Amino acid sequence: MKILLTGAAGFIGSHFAESLLERGHEVVSVDNFNPFYDPSMKERNILEIKLKGKGRFIDERGDILNRKFLESVFKTHRPELVVHLAAMAGVRPSIASPLTYEKVNVHGTMNLLEAMKAHGLNKMIFASSSSVYGNNPKVPFSEDDNVDYPISPYAATKKAGELICYTYHHLYRFTIVALRFFTVYGPRQRPEMAIHKFTRLIDKGEPIPMFGDGTSKRDYTYISDIIDGMLKAMEIQEGFHLYNLGESRTTSLIDLIHLIENALGKKARIQPLPPQPGDVNITYADISRAQRDLGYQPHITMEEGIQQFVRWYLDFMKDSDRK
Repeated sequence: MKILLTGAAGFIGSHFAESLLERGHEVVSVDNFNPFYDPSMKERNILEIKLKGKGRFIDERGDILNRKFLESVFKTHRPELVVHLAAMAGVRPSIASPLTYEKVNVHGTMNLLEAMKAHGLNKMIFASSSSVYGNNPKVPFSEDDNVDYPISPYAATKKAGELICYTYHHLYRFTIVALRFFTVYGPRQRPEMAIHKFTRLIDKGEPIPMFGDGTSKRDYTYISDIIDGMLKAMEIQEGFHLYNLGESRTTSLIDLIHLIENALGKKARIQPLPPQPGDVNITYADISRAQRDLGYQPHITMEEGIQQFVRWYLDFMKDSDRK
């Protein structure tokens, strides 16, 4: 199958591209190498993919906001499936730049759906987020819960993306699977995300910012479990579907810090700070629907996952130092 994968140079996208290539698919990468974080990390991801791609990886560089670019990609490559991961990510940065998040995450998604319609393609996997649940008082979070109260522009744009996808399903019978990811981590994770950032700062002996009292909790999900859920979602043949992909287990912020300390063998210097606007108190996935429909089952515990991430981080830093 020929798959158009947006955001292929990023953290989740690069892992998914490799998994697709391993299974014999052809991948058309669409990424604009946005400088939200160091583009050299994305270049490194692409290089690793190409080494494994054996000619079945096509690197198209451009922006999903550019409709002429998308028209050219669809016309040239005729994909059979769109996996849409490209987005402006992060809760806190979205508060600082809400219009950018709206433009990329909402308008960019509509550009892709319109290109699909123009070229007779009707199947998409859409990357949503656990942030759509806001400060939902009911845990664990279920796909049937009300998500009308997002508390950050990022969350609002992801909810908007789900609604737009449903509209195209209703009007044009598109098959769309929206996946709500719960705090994904692992090798190649973005450097501003908590696990990567804390690991780097603890390793260097620098203070780590801890917003709040350390009791906030997240459902952290290891990258290989997310990839497995995405591959299973490709098998759905029709309809509009929403699925939580998480570990269905929570870890407090202070316990996360202790796990990283243990993996590094170094003590953290904690800098207590007030809670941040837009941050939720807890994320916790009810994955029973994904288990039932997709056969999804996470396997990597936080203890295992943090150990694997820290090993990758130390190897990554050694390679960076050599360069």
